[in-house]
Amino acid sequence: MAILDVQVVATSLPTIQSALDIHPDQMSWVQTAYLIAEVVAIPLTGFLTRLLTMRWLFVVSLSLFVIASAGCAASDSFGGLVTWRVIQGFSGGTLIPSVFSAVFILFPDERQALATTIAGVLAVLAPTIGPIVGGWLTETYSWHWLFLINIIPGILAALVAMRSLPREGVNLSELWHLDIVSLLLMAASLAALEIGLKEAPTSGWTSLYVSGLIGLSAVSGFVFAWRSLKRAIPLVELRNFGDRNFLAGSAMSFILGIGLFGSVYLMPVFLAFVRGHNALEIGMTMLVTGIAQLITAPIAVALEKRMDARLLSAAGFTLFAIGIGMSAFQDPQTDFDAMFWPQIIRGTAIMFCLLPPTRLALGTLPPERIPDASGLFNLMRNLGGAIGIALIDTIVYTRSGPLGDSLWERLKAGDVGVAAFVGAPLQAIAGHQGEFDADTTSMLDPLVQTAASVQAINEAWMVVAVLTACALLWVPFAKKVEVAG
Repeated sequence: MAILDVQVVATSLPTIQSALDIHPDQMSWVQTAYLIAEVVAIPLTGFLTRLLTMRWLFVVSLSLFVIASAGCAASDSFGGLVTWRVIQGFSGGTLIPSVFSAVFILFPDERQALATTIAGVLAVLAPTIGPIVGGWLTETYSWHWLFLINIIPGILAALVAMRSLPREGVNLSELWHLDIVSLLLMAASLAALEIGLKEAPTSGWTSLYVSGLIGLSAVSGFVFAWRSLKRAIPLVELRNFGDRNFLAGSAMSFILGIGLFGSVYLMPVFLAFVRGHNALEIGMTMLVTGIAQLITAPIAVALEKRMDARLLSAAGFTLFAIGIGMSAFQDPQTDFDAMFWPQIIRGTAIMFCLLPPTRLALGTLPPERIPDASGLFNLMRNLGGAIGIALIDTIVYTRSGPLGDSLWERLKAGDVGVAAFVGAPLQAIAGHQGEFDADTTSMLDPLVQTAASVQAINEAWMVVAVLTACALLWVPFAKKVEVAG
């Protein structure tokens, strides 16, 4: 529910904007408010687990998520919707790392691979099926159902958590160790970073506003880290990064965030703005990745029990980078058929980019360190996704113009290869030299703009592929983790 919620809502923002009469400049805050609250909550999971116990953290978080979902559905104003989205994001943020903590704390070694796979499949499947679920709900019912679908599953999950998770006493003495200053510093750092990354592509990375936000994030983050490392009982245990395997696994999680969220972001951008597909059609196209993930999951479980996690990580990220790179050669006519095999390769690779690094990061830590470590591990994936999307937007915004100018120059020189790529009539280009007349220019202009956007998107795909391949640099840094059984 927590991961799916972002993607489901993203596809239907125009519908919500129209229904609540929200100004276009404010609309992105419906998503940004959720993401900021989520990214602040994720590293707090360790503290909240010690305070409430795993059982009551699940129950409280699920209950809040359900209440906030109902509040979002009942909202009749921008302010009300954003307020409920903050509560929804915070409660959802604590659920994600709690699941991975439960895998390594509650399950014996021989069953951890299967449990991690189930959690991992849901974690990476949600962004893939989000567009189709959101599009179908909005077109079939109304935008309110984007939130109402959480209520019954959330109540059932809370009841199961209350009945099934270990019964331990709530430790209210943890409140005495709560470092309010560190909490404010961490929240300021993560919120400023999230807003800065959101604004950077349009406002410019060197603008005073963005530079100020990134600077605030850096200074707050530095003071937070310094303060946390000094305290005997810190708000977030950053010393986990001193463990080689946790550091390597977290770095791979960060890079996975760039590749996973980047690819899930780029496909709808291309299919919507270049091919003109609606949310449901986009979801149907992207379903290929999800099906490949589901088919690969049992294979990943079997191999994860028998093979070195480092080798599987290397194979997974190599394959993932290749699958991303294959999408860097699209043209304005690319559609489902040309996207099929890159999606198959990416879907096959994703589970090997998630499960083995998770074992590397969390598999050798003592149980008392896992809740904090799981929060940091999952935070890295979210930060990777935020930075990846900001880089993609920057490339698409800044490169489309120069690429369009280059296409115009080559068309004016009579380049029939460029004419074929753009989709221009070859007879109008072949042998042509110099400027076009007004009618030809008006006919070519939308074709050139679209083709320039495609080239910029292709450059973004290639940058994401190269960054994804950088995960291989971290593999030799990790030590071997013994597999059970």
